[in-house]
Amino acid sequence: MAKHRKERDSWGEWSLGDKNDYDWSSEEEDPDGRARPIQVLLVKDDHTFELDEVALSRILLAEEVRDREVVAISVAGAFRKGKSFLMDFMLRYMYNHASEGWLGDADEPLTGFSWRGGSERETTGIQIWSEVFLVDKPDGRKVAVLLMDTQGTFDSQSTLRDSATVFALSTMISSMQVYNISQNVQEDDLQHLQLFTEYGRLAMEETFLKPFQSMIFLVRDWSFPYEFPYGQEGGMKFLEKRLKISENQHEELQNVRKHIHSCFTNISCFLMPHPGLKVATNPNFDGRILEIDGEFINNLKVLVPWLLSPLNIDVKEINGSKITCRGLVEYFKAYIKIYQGEELPHPKSMLQATAEANNLAAVAAAKDLYNKKMEEVCGGDRPFLAPGELQARHGAIREEALQVFRGVKKMGGEEFSRRYLQQLEGEVDEVFVQYIKHNDSKNIFHAARTPATLFVVIFIMYVAAGITGFVGVDIIASLCNMILGLALITLCTWAYIRYSGEYRELGAVIDQVAGALWDQGSTNEALYKLYNVAASHRHLYHHAFPGGPRAEDVPEEQDKKRD
Repeated sequence: MAKHRKERDSWGEWSLGDKNDYDWSSEEEDPDGRARPIQVLLVKDDHTFELDEVALSRILLAEEVRDREVVAISVAGAFRKGKSFLMDFMLRYMYNHASEGWLGDADEPLTGFSWRGGSERETTGIQIWSEVFLVDKPDGRKVAVLLMDTQGTFDSQSTLRDSATVFALSTMISSMQVYNISQNVQEDDLQHLQLFTEYGRLAMEETFLKPFQSMIFLVRDWSFPYEFPYGQEGGMKFLEKRLKISENQHEELQNVRKHIHSCFTNISCFLMPHPGLKVATNPNFDGRILEIDGEFINNLKVLVPWLLSPLNIDVKEINGSKITCRGLVEYFKAYIKIYQGEELPHPKSMLQATAEANNLAAVAAAKDLYNKKMEEVCGGDRPFLAPGELQARHGAIREEALQVFRGVKKMGGEEFSRRYLQQLEGEVDEVFVQYIKHNDSKNIFHAARTPATLFVVIFIMYVAAGITGFVGVDIIASLCNMILGLALITLCTWAYIRYSGEYRELGAVIDQVAGALWDQGSTNEALYKLYNVAASHRHLYHHAFPGGPRAEDVPEEQDKKRD
């Protein structure tokens, strides 16, 4: 969708534009050839992400830049803290070729990336400037410089995952990440940086090198120049104090600082003064230098060249290899696919993470109580307990465990805790099934059920074969002898399995068949269940008796007769 916007032409001259100037979508060609911010990462209403590959390719695969090594500079941080405002001064510097008067006319409005005063967010996703700048490095190489503006973190319309993804992706893509912070570097700023960089590192391949390159802490509206003066020198002393690791620090504070040091090759800091009340309170402020505080302008003249001078810019590297614009497109595509999927865990707020840990601890305490009391009832070398008694004891102990869970003070509220209560109930019931099996294994009659059943079958078939043979019914006598022989072989096989521990699946089938004969009240039902069990495990029979007949060779008429 097109939007009215003040633009600068490709020669670096700034203009207010007229009502016919538009910011065109990636699917349209720029009608006037002007450079403009292009949205390449879109955040949808359902909080999913989409990469505009057409727009990205149009910028980075242009013939004059696609095979050049790329310098990607990004500004990230909390929303409404002046990131886009800073990016437009960086644009002025690049267009004016680092000349002494790069700031331009004092009465000239600031244009480029969209920015405005107020409390609501302006930038969403990731935008890149449509013109890639070619800069000569001191060693004679010509590199492509790409400027990226990012959506601010922690606005009222974004989830923590949205903020983490945008910050992490911009850090992964950029060779120089400017972390825009207001007034001071607080502990929560460092913790958020730890979270976002870890979220980025999860998406990257393992490497023996530090995963990211340059991190610049830019502290805006610094109010303590009497402690640490404005600029880079004061910033480095201030940052050294903030990131210092000492023995008397809490382990949590040490881990945050160790993580940050392990992620970035270079870490630096710059302290900036407040731009003045006119900038902060005038709703009609449009970026004219004459309305900005003089001390801010003086430090801006130092900051922007310090960031963008040919000597200081860093070429993007991944695993020690320098990346071209063409390669950066592929990395953009690969990284966004990871964040579009479900491979990565979703980052959680501090309250949510604490509430989860709190509820899981309550679940663990309740399960521990249940296990201890059930062990006293039927665990270890405790004697066999009647199934009815075991069920009653389980019910009482289960309720006691649930009361332990309910009695723990938990964060997140009752609705949040309900799913953990359901999880506890499910896990306790699963453990009870194991206790039932353990208790049954102590029942001597239960353990002897299979051989007893087979002995009964052998005895009955032996008697039946003798009687039918005596009266002259030889066919039935032969059938009884065959069943007797099969039962005898099965008994020997079962005994071998119990002794050796081999063919355990076949042993389980024999136990199921014996159980079917033991439990069923009528012969027909027993034989039907016997057939079903044998049919479902016939591959085990063929494995044990490879020379026997195959089930598929039995005529279908036998199944019909059985029915």
